[in-house]
Amino acid sequence: MTTKIGILTVSDRASRGQYDDLSGPSIVEALNSYLSSPWQACYQLVEDEQPLIENALCNLADNEKCALIITTGGTGPAKRDVTPEATEAVCDKMMPGFGELMRLESLKYVPTAILSRQTAGIRDSSLIINLPGKPKAIRQCLDAVFPAIPYCIDLLEGPYLECDDSVIQVFRPKG
Repeated sequence: MTTKIGILTVSDRASRGQYDDLSGPSIVEALNSYLSSPWQACYQLVEDEQPLIENALCNLADNEKCALIITTGGTGPAKRDVTPEATEAVCDKMMPGFGELMRLESLKYVPTAILSRQTAGIRDSSLIINLPGKPKAIRQCLDAVFPAIPYCIDLLEGPYLECDDSVIQVFRPKG
C-alpha cells in the first residue's frame, strides 16, 4: 500500500513563478532517503495567505487522506508569515514538541533560530509539521524530528512507515 504524504510549499515568489521552489523538492529528497516503504507525494504550492494555506491543508488531510503533511515556508516573524496560524486553525490537537526540537536543533547552526515559529498538529488522522523555507534547514529539522514521526502516525492509526535504518533511526516502543 502506498502512503500519501502532503508537501505544501508556502511562498509568494515561487507561486508567482519568480523563482523555482527548492524547498518542496528538498522535502521529497529527504523522505526518499528515509523511507523504504512506498509513498506518493501530494504536492501543492500556495501564496503566503492564511485562507489559501488552510484550504490546502484541509484538502491534503480530508480529501487526499495524507497521513503526513509537511509544510515549508511562512514560519518566520514577518507579517506575511502565517503558516503556523493556518496550521493551528485547522488542527484538532497541537504538538508543540516538534517545533521545540526543531528550534533547538537549528540553534546549533544559526542564532536566529529563535525567530522561527515552526509547529505541528493533528487534523483527524493527519500529522501536519511546519518546516522552515531554506533547504539546508529543512534537512536539519527533519533529521531531528523524523525519528518520532512513524510512531506518531502509528498512534493515529495511519499506515506503517518503514524506514532505512542506515539513514535514520526511528523510535517505536518494543512489544
